[in-house]
Amino acid sequence: MDQKLATAVTGERDLVLHSWCVQAEWDAPTIVGGRGAHFFDAAGRGYLDMSSLAECSNLGHQHPAVVRAIREQAERLCFVTNAWGAQPRAELARLLLERSGFAGGRVYFTLAGADANEHAVKFARQASGLPDGFVVTRERSYHGASYAAMAWSGDARSSGRGAAFGSLKVPPPYAYRCPFGTTDAEQCGARAADAIAQALDAHAGQCAAVLIEPAAGTNGIVAPDNYWPALREITRARNVYLIADEVMSAFGRCGEWFAWQRYGESARPDLMTLAKGLTGAHLPLGAVVLSADVAQRLEHEMLYTGLTYCGHPLACAAGVAAIRAYADEHLLTRSRRLGAQMFDALRAMQARVPGVGDVRGGHGLFAVVELVRDRGTREPLAPWPQTPPGLRQLVARARDAGVSFATRGNLIILAPPLVIEENDLADALALLERLLSQLESS
Repeated sequence: MDQKLATAVTGERDLVLHSWCVQAEWDAPTIVGGRGAHFFDAAGRGYLDMSSLAECSNLGHQHPAVVRAIREQAERLCFVTNAWGAQPRAELARLLLERSGFAGGRVYFTLAGADANEHAVKFARQASGLPDGFVVTRERSYHGASYAAMAWSGDARSSGRGAAFGSLKVPPPYAYRCPFGTTDAEQCGARAADAIAQALDAHAGQCAAVLIEPAAGTNGIVAPDNYWPALREITRARNVYLIADEVMSAFGRCGEWFAWQRYGESARPDLMTLAKGLTGAHLPLGAVVLSADVAQRLEHEMLYTGLTYCGHPLACAAGVAAIRAYADEHLLTRSRRLGAQMFDALRAMQARVPGVGDVRGGHGLFAVVELVRDRGTREPLAPWPQTPPGLRQLVARARDAGVSFATRGNLIILAPPLVIEENDLADALALLERLLSQLESS
C-alpha cells in the first residue's frame, strides 16, 4: 500500500462523523473498488456482499452499463436545476411511471429515501387539504433519519418525537412475536391491519396518509400476505392516502419492480417512495411517484417545496441505465429464482441449527433469520434492539473469511446483489451455517 493511501485509511476515523454508531468505536477498512457481488479494500482483501450494502447495490458494484452512463452524461451535462428541462430526468420519470403502471401520474425527484418520504407526506397533506393531517405508521418501522422521518419511524433509535410531526403509531404485523397475542400469521396480519383502521376511525377526517413499508426493511418484519391487501381496502374505504415506502423493497429486491405489485392491481398505493436500488446506489437519488389522482389535485396549486439537486441529470442518467439493466438482464426473474433457493437453504439450516428461531421472506433475494436462545420459548439472544456479542463475533469471523453479513439486534438480514453468482450464494450460506453452529457450541 502506498503512503498516501495508508494515511487516508488511518485518517478517516478522526475526520468523518459516521452514521448510527459511537464514533470512538468506528473501525472499518477503506473500500477502493468493486465488481459484481464483491467489493475490495485498500489492503487487497475482497468481500462477498450479502447485504447489498444496506440493500442499496441491487445491481452489484460498479455495474458497467451504469458507470458508462454516468461517464457519458458527465461529458454532456452534469447539472441544471429543475427550473429547466433535462432529458435524463424526463426519461427516468417516464420509465418509472411505465414500470409502476401509474398512468397519468407524476414523479418528484429527491436526494434519498428520507426526503422522499417527507415529500410524499407533504404531497398527501396538500392533496387531501389537511396541512397538519396525522400520519399513521407502524412500530418497528424505519422511514429515514431526518427529524420528520425519524418521528414517523417506529424505531428504538428515534422514539419520542412523534407528537411534533403528527405521527400515530400502531403495532406491527410481526407474526413470530405477534403483539396481538396470536400465533396464527393470518390473524396477526388481519389484527395489525385492523389496528390501522381503528387509528383512522379514532381520528376521522384528520388523517392525511398511512405510510408503510410493504416488505423488506431493517426492522426485520415480513408482513403476512393478507396484510397489505387489507390495508389498501381500509385506506381506500376511508379516503386516506396510502404511501408505500419502497426505498428498500423495490427494483427486484422482493422479486417485482415494486413489492406491492405482488398483490395485484387492486393493492396499488396512492404514492410510493424510492431510493437505493433506483440507481443501484451508483449515485444518490430518491423519488416520489404520485398517482394520477394525487397529481391532478396538485396540478393547479403552488407546490411549496424545492431541492437544489431535484432531478440531478447525472443521477437521473444513472437511474435510466439501472432500470434498463434490471430489464435487459432479467434480474427480477433471477431474484425470484435465487431468492427461492436461498429461502429453501435457510429453512433447511433452521432444521439443523436450534438457535435459528424463524426464517422469513423468500419472495426475492431477501430473507431474515431471527436467532433465539430457546426455540421453544422464543427467548431472544438479547433484548431488542441490542446485538448479542456472539453475533458481533460471527460477523467479524465472516469478514475474516471474505463475506460481509448485515445484522441488527438478533437478526441476520440477507439481501445480496441480484447479480450474485449461484456458487457464491451457496458458499456464503454454508459459511453462515458453520458460524451459527460455532455460536451454538460457545
